[in-house]
Amino acid sequence: MATISAASARRPALPAVLRHPAVRKLAVLAVLAAVLGPLAHARWAGAAWPHALTVDLTGPLTRASGWIIDHRDTHPLFLYFFGYVSNAVVLCVRAVYLFLLAAGWAGVTALGTAVAWRLAGVRLALGTAAAFLACGLLGMWVPTMQTLALMTVAVLASVAVGFLLGLAAGLSERTDRALRPVLDTMQVLPAFAYLLPVVLVFGIGVPAAVLATVVYAAPPMARLTALGLRGADAEVLEAVDSLGATGRQRLLTARLPLARKELLLGLNQTIMMALSMAVIASVIGAGGLGDRVYQALASVDVGAALAAGIPIVLLAVVLDRVTGAAGTGGPDRGRDSGEPGARPRLRTAVAAAAAVAVALAARLAGRLDWPAGWNVAIAEPVDRAVDWMTAHLYTGVPYLGGTADWAAHFTTWVLDPVRSGLQGLPWWSVLLIVAALAWLIGTWRTALTATGAMAAIGVLGVWQPSLDTLSQVLAALAVTLVLGFATGIAAARSDRFERLLRPVLDVFQTMPQFVYLIPVVALFGVGRAPAAAAAVVYALPAVVRITAQGLRQVDPAALESARSLGATSAQQLRQVQLPLARPALLLAVNQGVVLVLAVVIIGGLVGSGALGYQVVFGLAQGDLATGLVAGAAIVCLGLMLDRVTQPTGRRAKKGA
Repeated sequence: MATISAASARRPALPAVLRHPAVRKLAVLAVLAAVLGPLAHARWAGAAWPHALTVDLTGPLTRASGWIIDHRDTHPLFLYFFGYVSNAVVLCVRAVYLFLLAAGWAGVTALGTAVAWRLAGVRLALGTAAAFLACGLLGMWVPTMQTLALMTVAVLASVAVGFLLGLAAGLSERTDRALRPVLDTMQVLPAFAYLLPVVLVFGIGVPAAVLATVVYAAPPMARLTALGLRGADAEVLEAVDSLGATGRQRLLTARLPLARKELLLGLNQTIMMALSMAVIASVIGAGGLGDRVYQALASVDVGAALAAGIPIVLLAVVLDRVTGAAGTGGPDRGRDSGEPGARPRLRTAVAAAAAVAVALAARLAGRLDWPAGWNVAIAEPVDRAVDWMTAHLYTGVPYLGGTADWAAHFTTWVLDPVRSGLQGLPWWSVLLIVAALAWLIGTWRTALTATGAMAAIGVLGVWQPSLDTLSQVLAALAVTLVLGFATGIAAARSDRFERLLRPVLDVFQTMPQFVYLIPVVALFGVGRAPAAAAAVVYALPAVVRITAQGLRQVDPAALESARSLGATSAQQLRQVQLPLARPALLLAVNQGVVLVLAVVIIGGLVGSGALGYQVVFGLAQGDLATGLVAGAAIVCLGLMLDRVTQPTGRRAKKGA
């Protein structure tokens, strides 16, 4: 033992700097860069991804899409599977739409009001009635019913698929491990990435829109169902087992009732994501309100876009509030009736009877269609307001410039330099930077995944457009984090400010992505800067809320200890709260990246260019090869950004 100790004493110790894991990782990457960098530069000089390392998928994808189009009406797979699925979707959407038309505007309004009253109380019932009436007043009753019909079918299918997947994951550890990476990946992908695969199989139309919505909206239901089943009280389950319950009885009488809150939260999230996707799916023929917004944005008609956008926001807010209230127990929460279940049953009967009576009265009176004379045209006044803004606020405002000037300056001073900097870096250095960021925040597997995703973008031959998109994401993310962290810190330190901010954040978080493009086009015109502005507004609420929550959850004992040592408020924030809230701040960065990317991609509709434009071009021109390659690059970019901003569980706990 003495000999071993002496040998250990003689062994030279590592310098203190190299004992830090992050420094050792960077040292390894520096060695790799020193060895592989010159070799890569000698073999493939230049900053752009080498053409020799690309794979041209245009030919195979064109042939594949051509084969699918040619055999849709003859091949058994399409005739006896996809064809039946497509027909079933069309029949279901058409049946719901015809039911809504048969109920008439009064019947639909009464039904929605009755459901809201039963689930959420009088206040939300009045809000629901006002929302439906506003849709009619804006002249958007028929498009609203089209969107509602598509959403109803998509939500029911999403809930069914998500519940079954969540049930399997909640009851089987092996299934949970298999599904987790799939659901993780699906939740970081922008909505646009889901459109092209279903278009390739089902073509442009309602079936493709519904199925894309189902794929996009099912993961939250699956994850929350599994979470609820796995989080069931062990003592209750043990008591049920002691009574000799079978596995099925245990599921139906204990685990599912205990998971009620998570199931309803999953329903809420599925509805909100389905509405968001149903609006975006107007690009592939979903029709309804989304199509009105899409057509108006394509012609830069802000008035028409706003007239269709307001009903989307109203639907989103109403559905979010009603399903959220249902998840917390609704109007019957905390009430004790002498007869269990008597009050809820009475409310249900009264609500159903009232809705049926109103619908029958409207039908007998022949008042099914919304009266055209009641419409309030807002498009023309809004267009006049936009014209006034263009003349007075776009440019030439004393001392301030104008919104067009701000957009031009942001493009010239921020977006262009970031894009030029990224595109000027050697391709291999970009891969090394991605590997370094992912390895520092995660593990070598994280780094390998992120680097592989970035390299796949180069192999697909869309390196330059992807870096253009990445530059927009980084610029918008920087603005989002600065504003989000500052606002979140202020909300965490002031209860009054937090109360004032809460309803604003609630509304912003329920609005679909598409809607954010309308005000920025009105203020800034079209281009990359408006897309970045829409991305900032869309991602900001999540960053603010996560930051404020993380700071509020800091251990009060740590703050009290800092105060007892005479620390100022700024010192408490800098030296105690921010370090202890590090996991929440990293989560805010991760969510900000994912949300910013989603809107930057949609910004292709308003001139942001890059990958978003290629997807839109592929869909509009029927060039599925271009669209699918851009969609695959978006998937890879989203996966890379998620990995370089998402710490592993071990690192997050260590930071906590």
